[in-house]
Amino acid sequence: MGNASDTSAVFASTISKQHDILMGSLYGVFCVLSLVGNCILLLVGHHKRSTLKPAEFFIINLSISDLGMTLSLFPLAIPSAFKHRWLFGDVTCQLYAMCGVLFGLCSLTNLTALSLVCCLKVCFPNHGNKFSSSHARLLVVGVWCYASVFAVGPLAQWGRYSAEPYGTACCIDWKAPNYELSALSYIVCLFLFCYALPCTVIFLSYTFILLTTRTANAHSLIVKLSVAVCIGFLGAWSPYAIVAMWAAFGDATLVPPEAFAIAAVCAKSSTIYNPLVYLLCKPNFRECLYRDTSMLRKRIYRGSPMLEPKERLVSASQRNKDVSLSTRFSNGQQESYGALLHCTESAAPGHVDACNLTASPFREVTVCQLSSKPQAELV
Repeated sequence: MGNASDTSAVFASTISKQHDILMGSLYGVFCVLSLVGNCILLLVGHHKRSTLKPAEFFIINLSISDLGMTLSLFPLAIPSAFKHRWLFGDVTCQLYAMCGVLFGLCSLTNLTALSLVCCLKVCFPNHGNKFSSSHARLLVVGVWCYASVFAVGPLAQWGRYSAEPYGTACCIDWKAPNYELSALSYIVCLFLFCYALPCTVIFLSYTFILLTTRTANAHSLIVKLSVAVCIGFLGAWSPYAIVAMWAAFGDATLVPPEAFAIAAVCAKSSTIYNPLVYLLCKPNFRECLYRDTSMLRKRIYRGSPMLEPKERLVSASQRNKDVSLSTRFSNGQQESYGALLHCTESAAPGHVDACNLTASPFREVTVCQLSSKPQAELV
């Protein structure tokens, strides 16, 4: 943080102080929501790891990439926004930009793989049913490798990382294609293989699913939730993609810094959509989360002396209900259904043939013969 580049004009904010404060505040909200949501989703995934379906591996991987973006970007972007300039020097700027590209592309590629898996299972069940958890793990590794190629490229002089046009964050140098051929080739490949192609695959996959089944099958929920996450993610990143392409293939000097700032805020909001959709809308995730919170509440109750009498009362009430229920079947005591007049016992002990009940439309009720062993089990 102490090098000369800290004072360079490229790291000075080009938008108003009020806009920087607003951006820093929004980043703070996104950071908290993303940390809480993605950590809870990862905890749920850990607890149900033995029963995860192949498609759910991509949901967990998406949370990992979102959490990586949250931890690597927000702690640097928030103080820089409040200080009205980038605070952490050129080297950190390069790493910050690389993390943003890596985790952003990983999330988009992950959603593309998820859409393909959903399409395979719904539209081609003969092949989709063969797609196992091991296949999903291999595909997740492929997602990270694919994203890493484009994230490391600018560090290897294919493209370039630099400060954002608004000055308080770092990303790809979108102005470089105007005067550098290698940067132009990087931007073209990035646009074709990391935005246009994934968006096309996602759109076609869910279109085929809709045309094939109208999602009226066992996979309908996971398909609908996946579509919701994809729409949220693409909606968040599309403004940034449009502004970036405007700067890369047009006159970069005509793009206002505020346009990049607004697009960056939209892009970083993508980290909160995945846990929001799946934790609220996926039943087995909600059930697992409810079980976890129930266990936590029970532990808190056990540790609180003020709550112990209530817990004992609930437990005693439940035991009384169980005893009352079993008594109805094991002997002839008075019940709410009517008063017992008499019961005729058979010669064998523990057997009841019939009982006459008052306050009942039936004068005689035949009771199945119960041995003493089942009665003991009921009690």
